[in-house]
Amino acid sequence: MHRPRTPAGLAAVTAVTAVTAVLLAGCAQGGPGSAAAGGTDTPRTAAATPSPTRAPAAPPASPATPTPAGTLLLADFGADTVTFVDPARGPLGSVRVGTAPYGLAVGADGRAWVATAEGVAVVDTATRARLALIPYRTRTGPVTTGEYRGGGMGIALSPDGRRAYVGVNVPGGNGTLEVIDTAALEVTAAVPVGRRPFDVDVARDGSEVYATDHDSFDVTAIRADTLRPRRMEVAPYGTEGGLGSWLKPHYAAVRPSDGRLLLPFEGERLVVLDPRTGRSTIERMTANTHQHGVTVTPDGTLLAVGTGPIDPSADRGPSLTVRAPDGTERVYPLDGPHEDVAVSADGRTAYVTGGFTRDGYWDGLTVVDLADGSTRRLAAGSRPLGVAVL
Repeated sequence: MHRPRTPAGLAAVTAVTAVTAVLLAGCAQGGPGSAAAGGTDTPRTAAATPSPTRAPAAPPASPATPTPAGTLLLADFGADTVTFVDPARGPLGSVRVGTAPYGLAVGADGRAWVATAEGVAVVDTATRARLALIPYRTRTGPVTTGEYRGGGMGIALSPDGRRAYVGVNVPGGNGTLEVIDTAALEVTAAVPVGRRPFDVDVARDGSEVYATDHDSFDVTAIRADTLRPRRMEVAPYGTEGGLGSWLKPHYAAVRPSDGRLLLPFEGERLVVLDPRTGRSTIERMTANTHQHGVTVTPDGTLLAVGTGPIDPSADRGPSLTVRAPDGTERVYPLDGPHEDVAVSADGRTAYVTGGFTRDGYWDGLTVVDLADGSTRRLAAGSRPLGVAVL
C-alpha cells in the first residue's frame, strides 16, 4: 500500500482548497457492495417512515438506585447492547438497544441516543431502560453486523436537545444524515451526504451539522434551518487509491474557540477545516500512527486515538495524543488498538474504548491518567466503540 510520508520541515500551516461535490475497518477498502465497480450513489428512501417501537426489546430489571454521575456508557458493537460502567469497579449492567450499536450521544435530560443497525435507540440512563427504537427512513438493506454493516454510525444532538442527527451508512453508495425530532421520536428528514458517515458533529450554536464522510474524503456541512448540504474535500494526502486508501478522514471535533473542525491524520497532519469557507490548513502532529477517535475539552485540548501502524517498519504503535491549544503534544502509549475516547468531567482522566473496527479489538477500555500518562485496562462491554461520560 503506497503511503506518502510527511516531508521534513512540514510548514505549520499549509493551504488546502476544499472541493464541493471518511471509521470503520474500511480504512483500506470499500467493503462488500462498494461502488468501486459501479454501485449506486443515490440514497434510497422509503415511501413512509415506520412508527418507532416504544417498548424495550428485553426489559431490564430497574436498578436499585439511579445511575451515578461519572458512570461510563459504552456502545457494544460486538453485541446488541449498551453497557454501564463504573470506571473504578467495572460494569454495572447492560441494556439491549439494537444490532451492532456504533455511536452514541447523551443529552442534558439524561437520555442517550444510540445509532444501531436497526434504528436509533433511546435509553433512559437514570433507570437503565430502553424507551424507544426509531427506525431509519433510509433503506440500508438487511440488518447485519460487522464493519461494513448498514445503518447508523456517527450521531450528535443539537445544543437545545430538540434534534438528533445520525449518519446512516448505505452499503455500496452514498449515505444520508437523518434528522430526528427528539420529542416526537420520529425521523423528519433525510439529507444526502458522502460515503460512510463515520462521525457527526454540530456547531456550538447549532446552526450547522457536519458529517465526516470516510470513503469519499470529505465533510458534508448541512445548514440546520434549510438542510442544504455542501461537501468539502478533506484529503491532506490526496485521494489516490480511492476506496482502497487508508488515508481518509475518520472522526472530527469542533474547536470551541472558533468553530473550526479538527481532523487528525496518521499522527502526522492535523487538518483544521473552516466550514464557513471550505478551506483548510495543516498543522504538524507527532504520534506517527493511524488515528481514529477524537474529542476536544472545553479549553480546546484535543485528544486523538492512535490505533497502530499502517507500515510496522516505519510507523509507531497505538497511543493517545493529548494536544494543547498551542499545538504542543504529549503522546501516551497504549496496549493494543483502541477506537474512541471521552474525558471525565474534571478533565483528569481519559477513557479509551478497545472495540476498534479492525482485527485486534478487545472487550474493554483503557483508563488514562492525563497528568502522568499511567494506564489501567478495564474489562467491559463487547467490542465497545462509542463512549460517553454520564
